[in-house]
Amino acid sequence: MNPSFHTIGIIAKTQEQRLGHILEALIGHLQHHQRRILLDDSVLPWLDDTSAGEPVTRTHMAAEADLAIVVGGDGTFLGAARTLVDAEVPLLGVNAGRLGFLVDVSPHEMLGRLDEILSGLYVEDRRSMLHARLMRGDDVVAAQDALNDVVMHIRDAVRMIEFDTWINGRFVNTQRADGMVVATPTGSTAYALSGGGPILSPCLEAVVMVPICPHGLSNRPLVVPAGNRIEIAVNEHSRTLAQVAFDGQDTFDMEPLDRIVIEPKLRKLRLIHPTGYDYLQILRLKLGWGEQP
Repeated sequence: MNPSFHTIGIIAKTQEQRLGHILEALIGHLQHHQRRILLDDSVLPWLDDTSAGEPVTRTHMAAEADLAIVVGGDGTFLGAARTLVDAEVPLLGVNAGRLGFLVDVSPHEMLGRLDEILSGLYVEDRRSMLHARLMRGDDVVAAQDALNDVVMHIRDAVRMIEFDTWINGRFVNTQRADGMVVATPTGSTAYALSGGGPILSPCLEAVVMVPICPHGLSNRPLVVPAGNRIEIAVNEHSRTLAQVAFDGQDTFDMEPLDRIVIEPKLRKLRLIHPTGYDYLQILRLKLGWGEQP
């Protein structure tokens, strides 16, 4: 039997019409189970009465919660993951978004699944993350974590970037493309997949590098061990402005000779799934495998 959860944080998507009903049902059910409830700022606009929980900052939630329930889509989940991973707070996702690879509990089954999880019946999963730094000479311009991917892409003009890539200090190549996606196995079903990359099982210790619309047709996705240090630098001859994006949420402008240094994050994210969780079933459902035209 798994440990039970007693102090539970709730994080919500900021814009979704049907969210209020889901949150009220969730909070009422946690009250019934006599759990302590911590309410993130994102939850408060949806509630007429917040007396059932304690409004807290995300930092306070990280320090106090032993489970965080994320109600929204994958974007909401990604943001929560990056703020709670270092505190080792496990995350459970309720899908109030669209595709939802990470938020695998549907609203109509939420209360029944919650009963199981609160009684200790659940599956815990640990997911690798990336830590990346944007370097300008010896200066760190930005440093961020990513659960899905770190992406260098064109900015403003519709023209390719020229950039250089190294793995563990060894030169790989110089290429012209719209950018590069460096994704974890979790992120292999996101931007990397739409760029023609492979789907990696979440249990793999690997990273996939997917060029975005490369000019050279021989530049194909490359899978490397997760422990590798990847560097991507805008070539000094590149005439195109570039940006780096972390999980598609935080973006920073790059200049010629700027480089992105990507390494594995030492701490892994803890995910909570209902019993019977099946990653292949998630792929069949979300990607429509086997559907007849």
